[in-house]
Amino acid sequence: MWFTVFIQAVGIVAMAINTLSYQRPTQKGILRMQLVSSLLFGFHFGAIGAITGSILNGIGACRAVVYGNRDKKWARGRWWLPFFITLYLTAYVLTFTVFGKEATPWNLALEFLPVMGMTVSNISFLLDNEKKLRALALINSPLWMVYNGINRSIGGTVTEIISLISVVIAIIRFDIRKGGKKTAGEEEKEK
Repeated sequence: MWFTVFIQAVGIVAMAINTLSYQRPTQKGILRMQLVSSLLFGFHFGAIGAITGSILNGIGACRAVVYGNRDKKWARGRWWLPFFITLYLTAYVLTFTVFGKEATPWNLALEFLPVMGMTVSNISFLLDNEKKLRALALINSPLWMVYNGINRSIGGTVTEIISLISVVIAIIRFDIRKGGKKTAGEEEKEK
């Protein structure tokens, strides 16, 4: 009982960090917060038996480090996108082979949802544009929301609901209301 409460609490803390990440005005700020959130969610999902989600969040933490350092030569390679997508697909395969999840049509479809979500978010981080990053989050969140709900992750499910709301608020704050004004990230790039 206490372990279940603890694990759900970890998911809720990860949820808070993830949700607040979209309110950061720069891509680097978003990625820093998502790194911490990914680590916490990786632990949370592993503890509730959602193996694909756990592995993908571990990969997501690594991805946040890479894309958070795009100002460095080692992190600018175009090969990162296919590398991470390959890791996502590998996690999917490992779920059914190494970790022994039954490969029913339902499970195959369910476990593929977060793989698609991670791929979409991966593409958004490569765009080097906060507006497009937030827009693609509108695709990513529903995919994870279904996965989280079926796996009974309270923090994960609420994260995606709140993330959708947060993304919409950020789009209004930074993208619509600013009109022609540059975002903090765009001003930073010009320096």
